[in-house]
Amino acid sequence: VSTSHLQLAAFVLGTVGWILCTVSMGIVEWRVWHVDNTTIISSGIAWVGIWKVCFISYLHVSAGYREQFCHKFSGYDSFIPHEIYAAQGLLLIAMFMGLLGLAATIFALRNVYMGITHKTLIAPFFLLGGVFYIFAGLCVLIPVSWNFYSVTHNQSIAFPPSYYMPSSPAAQEAGAAIPVGIVAVILLLLSGTFSLSYRFPVTTNTLTK
Repeated sequence: VSTSHLQLAAFVLGTVGWILCTVSMGIVEWRVWHVDNTTIISSGIAWVGIWKVCFISYLHVSAGYREQFCHKFSGYDSFIPHEIYAAQGLLLIAMFMGLLGLAATIFALRNVYMGITHKTLIAPFFLLGGVFYIFAGLCVLIPVSWNFYSVTHNQSIAFPPSYYMPSSPAAQEAGAAIPVGIVAVILLLLSGTFSLSYRFPVTTNTLTK
């Protein structure tokens, strides 16, 4: 038990990182678009996520009320940029890899705290969990970095007319999902590093006369 404090911390950090990865995947505010035409997009702000695009409109509701309209992306939509497609796939992989990392770490910690001191049941599972954590962190890092690059370069998206979205915003900024994803990356990579640092304690037997 005394040799696995870092691995216990890895489990805690990995759990929080995995939760934040899942949260970032569900947040629609990946890219915040500021638009000039407020005829449909009443607030002048639209949120572009990896699964849908949303905006506030007063057009179809009574005065003084607002309604959020969302258009979900389809796997057959050719206008979706590559960084959004990559985010959809890589975040799903990251969520699955993170879950495997948690399972491997839980199994190893269970053996540690139950006193099952066997190398084949502890050390390999800590190492396996570390590999899963790091792989999950890299799977989150790629789409977060790629989408942040698109935001900083104000890249456009050729939305179809039915979306009521301009192809280019007047300006855009990173939404809440990107910093959440960055924190998830840091925690998952730290968790993986801590898990990989585990070394099974060496015991020596001494004979006395």
